[in-house]
Amino acid sequence: MAWYYYIAWIAILAQLLVFYYVIRNYRYALSRYARKRQPAPEPGAAMIIPCKGLDSRFQTNIASYFKQDYGNYRLFFVVEDKTDPAYAKICEVKDTLGHESKAVDVQVLIAGPSASCSQKTHNLLYGLDHVPDGTEILAFGDSDVCVHADWLSRLAWPLRQSGRSVATGYRWFVPTKNNLASLAMSAMNAGVAQFLGNSRFNHAWGGSMAIRTEDFRRLQIAQAWQHTLSDDFSLSYTAKRAGMRVVFVPACIVPSFEDTTWPALYEFARRQFLITRVYVPGTWWAGFLLSFGSVVGFWGGLAMAGYAAATHAEHIVLYAAVPAIFFATQVLRAVLRQSMVMQILGEYGPQLLRAAVADVLGCWLWSILLFVYILSSAFGRTIRWRGIRYRLDSPTQTAILSN
Repeated sequence: MAWYYYIAWIAILAQLLVFYYVIRNYRYALSRYARKRQPAPEPGAAMIIPCKGLDSRFQTNIASYFKQDYGNYRLFFVVEDKTDPAYAKICEVKDTLGHESKAVDVQVLIAGPSASCSQKTHNLLYGLDHVPDGTEILAFGDSDVCVHADWLSRLAWPLRQSGRSVATGYRWFVPTKNNLASLAMSAMNAGVAQFLGNSRFNHAWGGSMAIRTEDFRRLQIAQAWQHTLSDDFSLSYTAKRAGMRVVFVPACIVPSFEDTTWPALYEFARRQFLITRVYVPGTWWAGFLLSFGSVVGFWGGLAMAGYAAATHAEHIVLYAAVPAIFFATQVLRAVLRQSMVMQILGEYGPQLLRAAVADVLGCWLWSILLFVYILSSAFGRTIRWRGIRYRLDSPTQTAILSN
């Protein structure tokens, strides 16, 4: 029996196992999204939104936090300095919408520059210092996403059960331009989002996450943030180590309206994967192996089938099945994730349509690009984020190199 006979079976079984996991997540996402929530008390909540610079559709994004259909929440926007253009825009939105919002308090805070952690984390810590006693839920959002009116209530809903200290959504890139780099960014990000589900492998995403205040303090997450770059990975790690679960809330997938270029996409993707490698190396290795397997399974499978045909080997149907199954499952995975988001973010359907088509038709190409970006993150520890250069010395130590 040729040695690659066994490799063919291993590759097929591994790919089918990944596809089963994706289907399981797809069913979970749609069933949870469709589930009707019973009326329940709304515990006092504080939303902290760190801001730096003006993102695409910045004012629309900021306005969405004022429009939460939640009866008992406070809203804290935090910038580094008044000279940041975000400060004036936030104040403008506050003057326009503050009197209409259900938020019982809205503050725009000036945190000053960070000395030992990322500027985003520093802003969050400064905002936390202004959260009043008695607040039961802490929610965190980003200035580059637009949240639905029920975003806060959806995030808070799972936290009423013990053992579920963290609830998270995720971003979904909606291209504002249909250039190839923007479509690639949307497709690759969608592929990552697809692996969130009813799983202990979930990680919180900082632009759409919430935690009970008592758990935040008991787990001493603020202390863990003092020298860290990644707020969400640090929070996830600390919560999981204490036996808590990170619950994925599909309804809290939030649109991020962006366009990008190839250099900017490379910088973004490498930064995301490098942060993952430093903070959760197990997740990085899983992503690396899955990405490597997708590329080698299809292209290596084609080569193996071609070699088997050229040498008139036995089991030619098995060898031909390897690239066929890899290609088919990649396409079906793209169809499933795009079908999911069309139901969850249906109001943006026309804007998502071209990205969805690009994802399905180009999935074989995006898998190669994703592997290249993950591989690039295997080297070095320096990144640039919002104009600031950092060196990630460890999950608990971050050096600020330049501002």
